[in-house]
Amino acid sequence: MDFQFGILLTKFLSLDSISAVDQCGIAPASGVNDGCILVNASLNIMFYFNNMARLSDEAWTMVGKKGNQLILNGRPFYFNGFNTYWLMVFASDMSARSKVTELFQQASSVGLTVCRTWAFNDGQWCALQKSPSLYDERVFKGLDFVVSEAKKNNIRLILSLVNNWSDYGGKAQYVKWGKESGLNLSSDDDFFSDPTLKTYYKNHVKASSRELFQTVLNRVNTYTKVTYKDDPTILAWELMNEPQCVSDSSGDKLQVWIQEMAAYVKSLDTNHLLEVGLEGFYGPSTPERTQFNPNTYATQVGTDFIRNHQVLGVDFASVHIYADSWTVWPRYLFCPFGYASNALLFTDLRISQANPDAHLEFYKSWLQSHIEDADQKMGMPVVFSEFGVSGKNQECNSSYRDATFKLVYEIVEESAKRGGSAAGSLMWQLFPEGVDHMCDGYEVVLSKSPPISGIIARHSAQMMLPSQDF
Repeated sequence: MDFQFGILLTKFLSLDSISAVDQCGIAPASGVNDGCILVNASLNIMFYFNNMARLSDEAWTMVGKKGNQLILNGRPFYFNGFNTYWLMVFASDMSARSKVTELFQQASSVGLTVCRTWAFNDGQWCALQKSPSLYDERVFKGLDFVVSEAKKNNIRLILSLVNNWSDYGGKAQYVKWGKESGLNLSSDDDFFSDPTLKTYYKNHVKASSRELFQTVLNRVNTYTKVTYKDDPTILAWELMNEPQCVSDSSGDKLQVWIQEMAAYVKSLDTNHLLEVGLEGFYGPSTPERTQFNPNTYATQVGTDFIRNHQVLGVDFASVHIYADSWTVWPRYLFCPFGYASNALLFTDLRISQANPDAHLEFYKSWLQSHIEDADQKMGMPVVFSEFGVSGKNQECNSSYRDATFKLVYEIVEESAKRGGSAAGSLMWQLFPEGVDHMCDGYEVVLSKSPPISGIIARHSAQMMLPSQDF
């Protein structure tokens, strides 16, 4: 970090007394527009962020890990990041791919350096994998474009390989393919245990080795001409988005799958980091920690935070946080996936649905418990890879969303400042303007949300400090 930028960061971060309202540039009652000071500082910070990609090509190396920290160029790597799941699909459509470029540019302008997105779309419209091991090269080239544009904007990628949910196909699509081939399958959870379905997944990873992960082996990006296995733009692979195996609450079935697939992916690619994609629910192996779950049912979905992350080959832990939607899980979890009949089992919510203050208390305990476990029990980095607040929740207005972001960021920053395991967080989700048809209520559009933009930029600057030397 150069000295002038260090001074700029210090000035920028010293404006702690400025409220979220003032960060919009609205003059306070005194008539002094402190917000303008922050906006001007933000613009200078953003100028640095925007130019960082052009200045750091020689330092664009693989992110690794050492103990409970991610490491880049021999230093701890801490980051501020975001999710935008649809990038590959948009990039495969020439009329829409400009939105990918626009998004990365906007993300870079506020210092976001990691993006989590889907490297799957199974059997759906604009599918990457049309059927087992049959891929659409046009969509592959869309992913190539995503990787290329991310690098141009100094952003690294976490690429997820399949979905637990039916969106973009997921394990339900694999089961459908299995049934169409004559397999006798009774549950979507057969994805984790049926030998044929496991082979489908391995072939996807392996085919991804020839085509997507050619990546991992020898696919040459059609834009950068760099093989995926050698591309530092990819920070990590994710085995699955939010894996759950509700048919086996012991967690054994999912544990075996994680062990097998982590070893398989690592056998193909030892360059990149690997994570599981878990939400972070505590399971049977740590009954003393289940008090931190949002309810007792979270203990029964077949996941086990600490046990699942002690698998050989898993490099860092993942945690998701949705205090607002987890308070309405009978609707959120069961109904879309055929489990509505079990909704009455879900009666012991530990988070008050109508009390935003209770949501913030849950965020605090959830974050701190997982950081503590990563520090003391697992000895690995932890990434809070999804968090957000739905604008569709009438109890959670923009002020509550701002408070939630600030709380998450403050706790992650506290860990980073002491060299702790919290490597970063990724909001769900960042959007450019003009994609309203994709909105799910959680979207953040920077141009429409000056207060949250300032909060994000400030956190990005904070997360740079532990990674640099003045």
